[in-house]
Amino acid sequence: MFCGIFLPLFVVLSCAWQVTSGSELLRNHSGVPVGMAGHWSSAVMAENNNDECDLVMNYSVADRCAFVKKTPDCSMEDGFINYLELAFCLLPPNLTPLTIFLCIIWLFFLFIILGLTASKFFCPNLSAISSSLRLTHNVAGVTFLALGNGAPDIFSAIAAFSHPHTAGLAVGALFGAGIFVTTVVAGSVALVKPFAVASRPFLRDVIFYMVAVFWTFLILYRGTTTLGETLGYLGLYVLYVVIVIISAFIYNRQKYSDNTSVQNVTHVPADFHSSDSSDDDVPCLMGRNLHQEYESEYRPLLPYSESTSQILLSSLNPVDSRKWRRKSWKWKVLKVLKTPLEVLLLLCIPVVDPDKEDRNWRRPLNCLHLITAPLVCVLVFQSGAYGNYMIQGQFPLWLLFLLLGLFVSAIVFCSTSNDCPPRYHSFFALLGFVVSAVLISAAASEVVSLLHMLGVVLRLSNTVLGLTLLAWGNSIGDCFSDITIARQGYPRMAISACFGGIIFNMLFGVGLGCLVQMLQTHADVQVEPEGLLTWILAGSLGLSLVLSFVIVPLCRFHLGRAYGIFLVIFYVIFLIIALLTEFGKIRVT
Repeated sequence: MFCGIFLPLFVVLSCAWQVTSGSELLRNHSGVPVGMAGHWSSAVMAENNNDECDLVMNYSVADRCAFVKKTPDCSMEDGFINYLELAFCLLPPNLTPLTIFLCIIWLFFLFIILGLTASKFFCPNLSAISSSLRLTHNVAGVTFLALGNGAPDIFSAIAAFSHPHTAGLAVGALFGAGIFVTTVVAGSVALVKPFAVASRPFLRDVIFYMVAVFWTFLILYRGTTTLGETLGYLGLYVLYVVIVIISAFIYNRQKYSDNTSVQNVTHVPADFHSSDSSDDDVPCLMGRNLHQEYESEYRPLLPYSESTSQILLSSLNPVDSRKWRRKSWKWKVLKVLKTPLEVLLLLCIPVVDPDKEDRNWRRPLNCLHLITAPLVCVLVFQSGAYGNYMIQGQFPLWLLFLLLGLFVSAIVFCSTSNDCPPRYHSFFALLGFVVSAVLISAAASEVVSLLHMLGVVLRLSNTVLGLTLLAWGNSIGDCFSDITIARQGYPRMAISACFGGIIFNMLFGVGLGCLVQMLQTHADVQVEPEGLLTWILAGSLGLSLVLSFVIVPLCRFHLGRAYGIFLVIFYVIFLIIALLTEFGKIRVT
């Protein structure tokens, strides 16, 4: 799996760097050798201040910094760091390979931030909110759970759609992740655990996904989308949710009427066996029971109450010593690398866990969250745009939030106890949801800005960066989790996650991205496909779905190892064709 992912990445970077290192032999857009650009670049830049930033590599090394600073398209206002100025102005040109290497390391660090924030904070708080609202498993699965799992993809797409020249990242990432998940991940599940897929949910998900892909293809073909079309695009997912709920209700009702006697003996809920849930509830129930048994096993025999300082220190410790002894050395190394980041996130984001008796109530830490969480939102929202904002030009906004947080925190600390959570403890789940969403959005904006810089330096299109680095980074967590679930004996749930999750990512990623852009510009969104590669990407995703729609029913909905090998080979062929197209080996004459 790792070889299949990182070997193409190495080929992409190697080939791209060879192209970039030979850029002095290329000619610029006016047909003049780049080596002579120093005599006339000032006049050209005066006429092309509004040109796209991708033209910077057509200038000489000495003129690239001036071009980046004078071109509005290179401003990159959506991130904390202007990576183009970092690459062309702050660091010397002879260190460009080192710059690329460090940026890739920072990129993977950003992916770790996205993954940790989504899995450890965003998803648990969404689960707590859905429990507080008393939503059924089906409704929570296709709404809150889908939002939690797809948060990195959705926020990355929204950030990419904020500028026309990075929209290709969103298209490449959503389509690339779709192909990766429906071929490599689904194929790996079939290889690990051959099984019979639930027929109706599988056909439903594939049909809706094909409709979403075709609709997105039409948007790309026309190059624009209106507000009505965007709302209809989002409404397609609402229709999907309604059909899931109705089909689950009908199936559960039929099963209840047919198997009343059996259920009375076993006392198993009807939705436990729902084909639409596809053993969705089994891991949740097992995880909850195992967690309760785990806690009861290590519960002290005699009553013991920790002090406030001990509760604070233990709450900020992300390492469980009992788990640490059972894990492999690879897990331990990764945990050591992630621990500082987890501690920082624990200081800023509250987490409410409905599975615990105390719902994860930590009085000193939760009171501290009332101070740190609003500050993080102010300093991070829209890449720190409000960090230096002054109220009436005199009073800092962050200081106002700090004083309010101190006041509310003091009230909560004095009116609560360490042992019993207050009635309004569910509010902390909402606060954690907001803070984690803001952090995910900020990290996604940094990922988009960094990938755009790598595309400029390496002369790679945004589409190929989206379908490789961005798609792999956002999907690698789903890959390991789905394979793990399949190995534990729940392949139907894993294959349902492969198709159900990416439907949400595409419809909400493109839909919300276009809607946010329309609200900001008050105009229709213009989407410019980046040549042949975009159509190969869309066509390959559509072809993979059509083949699955035909082959799986012909195999009587049994996914065996032969089908898994076919899917993996399909992705390898697609990736080879995409890279050959990117480097000009495949062209349309």
